[in-house]
Amino acid sequence: MPYYHKMGEIPHKRHTQFRKPDGKLYREEVMGLEGFSGIQSILYHHFLPPRIVETEYLGDTKVEYLPYGAIRHRAFQTKTFEAGGDALASRKVLMGNSDVTLSVARPTESMGYFYRNAQAFEVWYTHEGEGVLETQFGNLSFSGGDYLVIPFGTTWRMKLNSSEARFFVIESPSQIVPPRRYRNEYGQLLEHAPYCERDFRAPEELVTHTDKGEFEVRVKVRDGLSRHILDHHPLDVIGWDGYLFPYAFSIHDFEPITGRIHQPPPVHQTFQADAFVVCSFVPRLFDYHPQGIPAPYNHSNVNSDEVIYYCDGNFMSRKGIDRYDLTLHPSGIPHGPQPGATEASIGAKETLELAVMVDTFRPLDIAKDAIDFEKTGYQSSWMEGDGE
Repeated sequence: MPYYHKMGEIPHKRHTQFRKPDGKLYREEVMGLEGFSGIQSILYHHFLPPRIVETEYLGDTKVEYLPYGAIRHRAFQTKTFEAGGDALASRKVLMGNSDVTLSVARPTESMGYFYRNAQAFEVWYTHEGEGVLETQFGNLSFSGGDYLVIPFGTTWRMKLNSSEARFFVIESPSQIVPPRRYRNEYGQLLEHAPYCERDFRAPEELVTHTDKGEFEVRVKVRDGLSRHILDHHPLDVIGWDGYLFPYAFSIHDFEPITGRIHQPPPVHQTFQADAFVVCSFVPRLFDYHPQGIPAPYNHSNVNSDEVIYYCDGNFMSRKGIDRYDLTLHPSGIPHGPQPGATEASIGAKETLELAVMVDTFRPLDIAKDAIDFEKTGYQSSWMEGDGE
């Protein structure tokens, strides 16, 4: 959530001399988006930011996609995805397009190196586990239910405080921000928004490292991964201020919007990007019209693919879908509750479901890594019963 924040020591005026106790200059870095017209922060380093001892190209990061085949609804179970490695090594892309990739990760180890995605925003939804995201902006603790929003160019390392963690990861070449309709002309969140600024957590502690030695930073850019070896610790910032920094937002702080009749998916929207939106389904009261039907109506996503990652609870409109599953309802065909789900929902007062939804405005492709985890009978689940 872009708002002004500062941590550590900074000079009175930007672009002026700021000296260490020994008289040497701290090194100023302006880190911004969209040239100099987007949000930015100014950071003050102990060492020159461009200082790199060695570089090595590690290979391309392009995702291998397979032909979709006949258009159909699809589901994937991720419960049995193998756990192991650190956050990046364990990440597997399941689907994506030029606007977004959707992945799962099951790390069991902390990262021994640092990482910088210079071509994309990332959102790591923490389904399970806890730990600390170490960045040049400071340390950001996280636990189950937290969205970790990491801007372009952030240098970070994930430390786990649990034996295992599980994430649903969204990566996009466009900024991921709160929807415009939630903000006034000054950027402040409005009263009708399902959250406010106090729900967003900036880094809690700025830890300045002045160690010298050999430190690895892996940089993702131009669909490739490079290894940079630095002769100093990359998290050497003494202070910073601005609008650009990583933050956390808990899905448990999302306030649901309800009504007399069934509300459309935009009421669940949490973030927006250039070509997709992210929504949070959280425990909430159902519709209170005396003739209301809590289950969603059948609908056609004419210009949108819909992906739902199921976290917890019983998702009342879906049969045969379990915790950790992902469903993909593509544009071009209608979808809705499976047989019996609509009738079963009548009279229900509330739901305890928890899920993350991503609606894309261009078709998604299925990654090769996802095929072995497909629940092949999902499309036929609408054929149960008498079809009425």
